[in-house]
Amino acid sequence: MTKDAALPAGPLLDGSLGEDPLAPEPALTGALIGYARVSTGGQRLDRQITALEAAGCARIFADKKSGKNVEREELWKALDYMRPGDTLVVPSLDRLGRSLQDLIAIVAGLRRRGIGFRSLHEALDTTTPGGRLVFHVFAALAEFIRELIVQGTREGLDAARARGQRLGRPPALTPDQVRQARALLARPEESISSIARLLGVSRSTLYKYVPEAKGRPRAIEAPALSDTAARGETA
Repeated sequence: MTKDAALPAGPLLDGSLGEDPLAPEPALTGALIGYARVSTGGQRLDRQITALEAAGCARIFADKKSGKNVEREELWKALDYMRPGDTLVVPSLDRLGRSLQDLIAIVAGLRRRGIGFRSLHEALDTTTPGGRLVFHVFAALAEFIRELIVQGTREGLDAARARGQRLGRPPALTPDQVRQARALLARPEESISSIARLLGVSRSTLYKYVPEAKGRPRAIEAPALSDTAARGETA
């Protein structure tokens, strides 16, 4: 199983949680598999593992690394290891998902494979009607939040356009600076490098905004700012 196989495209879009949450399901008689994770360097796994052992987990996977960009390798190993009828057990919901959307996606993937889910701290169990109902509420909430964010972003962009605001990154040179650059180009004593330094940009940026500068003969000049050193410049 690949990592993506455990994660649906969205909480509700694929219908993974669309069935009746109160409908009876066959009892899961497989193994209890535990998963623990520390999110900061100061945390320890001892308490989490002790709680999982007390819950009867036959095997426990634990991620000791932290950080949003660090792959949860042990979680993926646990998901690969589990078979239909098993139940994934975690000490608390925040040990499994980094966000509500992440949590719902993982649990939905488990349910599609016939695998249960339990969170000890919150006393949630998707093998029970009550637990399934709670996750349906979570999924609906996650979708609602996503739609609010999308709608708010769209309205904000529309309002900015209505006010005539320019969207995206600001230009490296303003129209006034472009006019200033052209005026300086008319002065033979001003070199391309000196004009670029005066405006705080590189020569390549100056050429981009003032193309006619490329045709000007360039004498021996001191180097202008590099592309990376130009202050506040957006290439």
